[in-house]
Amino acid sequence: MPELPEVETTRRGIAELIRGLRIESVEVRRPKLRLPIPEDLAIRLEGAQWQETRRRAKFLLLDSTAGTILVHLGMSGSLRLTDPTHEYRKHDHIIWHLQGDRQLRYHDPRRFGIVTWAEVDGEPHSLIGDLGPEPIDGITTTDLAEHLYQSSRGKKKRLRDYLLDGRIIAGIGNIYANEAAWRSGIRPDRACGRVSRERYQSLAADLQHVLQVAVEKGGTTLRDFVNPEGEPGYFQHTFEVYGQEGEDCSRCGREIVRDVVSQRSIFFCRGCQR
Repeated sequence: MPELPEVETTRRGIAELIRGLRIESVEVRRPKLRLPIPEDLAIRLEGAQWQETRRRAKFLLLDSTAGTILVHLGMSGSLRLTDPTHEYRKHDHIIWHLQGDRQLRYHDPRRFGIVTWAEVDGEPHSLIGDLGPEPIDGITTTDLAEHLYQSSRGKKKRLRDYLLDGRIIAGIGNIYANEAAWRSGIRPDRACGRVSRERYQSLAADLQHVLQVAVEKGGTTLRDFVNPEGEPGYFQHTFEVYGQEGEDCSRCGREIVRDVVSQRSIFFCRGCQR
């Protein structure tokens, strides 16, 4: 499932290209995704103009003069700006026909994504209303570390699951939680409330580093993710622990192990993570 770096890669890929373009019409080819596409989407957007393209956690927010669209890429979704002469693919579910003979296409083979309005009755959509702070935008490492430390006091939740809780911190996914925990030398199955302030300082710095490097490399492609140009991300070539079970730890030489916690895999080194 696309995580923060993959969504940020998509945002950067389309933001400047669609800003200011008028939406001539909207073609909804399949109205049922993870949530039904709003029936008034095409009518409201026709004639509107794209403005900013933002990101909140793993969600894209596409501002227009008619309102803001909330997009979640699900497990296999992508947004691409293309020429109308390109043949539609089977899973091109929404087509925004834009001025200048351009199209923005939402493609999603598994149809687990979301395209809807970002506000409901004047309030932020429930999917984004209770999200925690962004880990790499507008927050210092010190402030992020203190937030993680204070929010974890008295909690027995495993560190990996704690980091995946969007109400605590927005947009962290399993891949990046495992990789940051390895860099910090903390086992991802350790109780988050037993991690010290000093170790959270290290973890916050490593989370930010891992996410920023992943964005620079265009995110991670394990199966479906491609950027708006149809190219895969390359962060998976730098994995230290994720998917590396049975390999030697590059730091201490012990074997990387895999366990399943809360129905998701965790990867760590028993030698240098404690």
